[in-house]
Amino acid sequence: MFDVAKIRQDFPVLKRMMEDKPLIYFDNAATTFKPQAVIDAVTNYYVNESVNIHRGDYALSHDVSNHFDNVRKQVADFIGASQKEIVFTSGASEALNIVANGYGMKYLKEGDVILTTEAEHASNILPWFNVAKKTGAIVEYIPMDSEGRLTIEDVQSVLHNRVKVIVIAHVSNVLGYVNPMKEISQLAHEIGAIVVCDGAQSVAHMPIDVKNLDVDFFGFSAHKMCGPTGVGVLYGKYELLEMSDPLLYGGGSNARFNTCGDVLLKHSPDKYESGTRNIEGVLGFGAAIEYLDSIGMEKIAEIERELHQYLMSKLKELDNLIIYNPEADTAITAFNVKGIFAQDVAAYLSTFGIACRAGNHCAKILLEVLGTNETLRCSLYFYNTKEEIDTFVDVLKDITLEKTIDMYL
Repeated sequence: MFDVAKIRQDFPVLKRMMEDKPLIYFDNAATTFKPQAVIDAVTNYYVNESVNIHRGDYALSHDVSNHFDNVRKQVADFIGASQKEIVFTSGASEALNIVANGYGMKYLKEGDVILTTEAEHASNILPWFNVAKKTGAIVEYIPMDSEGRLTIEDVQSVLHNRVKVIVIAHVSNVLGYVNPMKEISQLAHEIGAIVVCDGAQSVAHMPIDVKNLDVDFFGFSAHKMCGPTGVGVLYGKYELLEMSDPLLYGGGSNARFNTCGDVLLKHSPDKYESGTRNIEGVLGFGAAIEYLDSIGMEKIAEIERELHQYLMSKLKELDNLIIYNPEADTAITAFNVKGIFAQDVAAYLSTFGIACRAGNHCAKILLEVLGTNETLRCSLYFYNTKEEIDTFVDVLKDITLEKTIDMYL
């Protein structure tokens, strides 16, 4: 049985007080807290290991190298891939940039179409703007319905033979909708296009099987799934990784090179991992995956659904809010308080120990679609509680413009 009180004891930061009030953390879409097991794994590397990997001909380096490689297997098993399809990166942003630069720059040409949506995070769309600018390719958009949701019919309506790449998030980081990636992949492959999926907001919240989704590339970050910052993953179908070029060149990625500039790169994933990786981060990532597995991703998804339903039932009772995604599939809620600037609301919430995001959430085009300059975003995780939600709703219920002004006086 899931015991949230016991789970919360695993996260040291949840014991922190903010201005004499318990910390209530509702910004999990930005980053998640780290359990003690992850902190211990990172610390253990520095205290007991602290050597480089895949370079030293001595026992300690061999041991750490094996541990590092075992995490690659953990990641592969976690998302249903093979080890040779898992590339360690600095995060989702680097993972997605590798695809844009290593595949897009190499294979797209003038007139080819990159199909995406107006809801994408900057890391999933800006690299393709750059590809389009440099190759002459064209960026086109899949229409969304009145709620900002993407349907498979919307995708079908804009597909044509010039579409070569479909770039889309599995879950919107603002609206929390789950996009039909398996069906999108099927449609894309029927016309010879590939699918690049931003998995940053899905992999921490639900079971993922990339083979079942049949996406060609899938990028995500460790820090959004209880792991360290500075670590991420690019999954790619092996043949596509072999076809694409790395973003970085250097030690560890090549088999040999000579004075003529001839370079023989290693096979994937090694050719994408030049230089010294974030070793302690990867080891901490392994501990995070082990921790999530101990709870179970199905269980995590179930807990979040329950929390989200509870939150929405409470928020819908308030008449001073605008909720942009009342039917979200995941525990992300985008809203505004009528007549009050979103960042003032976030600052006011903070005086009660509540951490809630305000802004454009790196999805600047989407806010034009929603007809607002910015929103507040409340994003929950399995360690949040209904009691925290009650406190959050009580503060929102009583907020006024005058109270937010008084906060600055």
